[in-house]
Amino acid sequence: MNGNGRLSWRVLWGDLSPFALLPGGALLFVASDRLAHSLLVLAAFVWVYCLSSLAVFAGSRFFPSRGRTVLLAFVASFAACLYLLLISTLFPLAALHTFFAVSLVPMLRVGSGTPRGIERAGLARTLRLSFADALVAGSLVVALALIREPLGFRSLSLPGGASGLLVFHPFGDETPVYLRFLSGSFGALALLGYGLGAYRHLREKQTGGNG
Repeated sequence: MNGNGRLSWRVLWGDLSPFALLPGGALLFVASDRLAHSLLVLAAFVWVYCLSSLAVFAGSRFFPSRGRTVLLAFVASFAACLYLLLISTLFPLAALHTFFAVSLVPMLRVGSGTPRGIERAGLARTLRLSFADALVAGSLVVALALIREPLGFRSLSLPGGASGLLVFHPFGDETPVYLRFLSGSFGALALLGYGLGAYRHLREKQTGGNG
C-alpha cells in the first residue's frame, strides 16, 4: 500500500525498476503451474503482508522512520519462514514445490514499502489495507493458474494427499498438443504478456491514451 492508503498496484506494473519486478515475475511463473500451489502462495501473501504490517504498526512508536524498512524486511522474512514451517507439517510435498515462490513474497512486501503516517492509520485500517494488497497480488497468481492448469494439464488441483496434490480431471485426461506449452514457463510468459497487453490497451482506452 502507498502513503495515501490506496492499493499498491506498482508491485505488479508501476514505477518500480525492472530489477524490483523480477521477484514478482519469477513468482508468477513458478507458482501458477498448479491451482493448489497458487492457493498456498495466496495464503502466504495474506500471512506475510498482514503479519509484517502488524509488526511495523506495533513498532512504529519505537523505531525511527529510517529503520522501518529493515524492520519490515526482517519481520516479512520471519513470517515467511513460519508459514513454510506450518504448511510443511500439513502438506510436505506441496510445501517443497512452493518453497521458492513463498521465499519471494517477503521481497515483494519490502518492495511495496511502508505507508507514511502508519501510527495514525489505526490497527484495523492497516490490516485491512495490507489484506487488500495481498489479495490483489495473490489473486493474480491464482487467476493465471486457473488458465494454465485446465488448459495445460486438463485438471484442477487442491493441496493435500500423499503426493501433495488432490488432482481432479473435470475436462478429461488428454491434453491437446498445442496447449501443453501452457504448463511450462514459456506458456506462463506468453499468458502474462497477453494479459499485460490487454491491460495496457484497456487503460489507454479509458484514459484516452494519456495513461
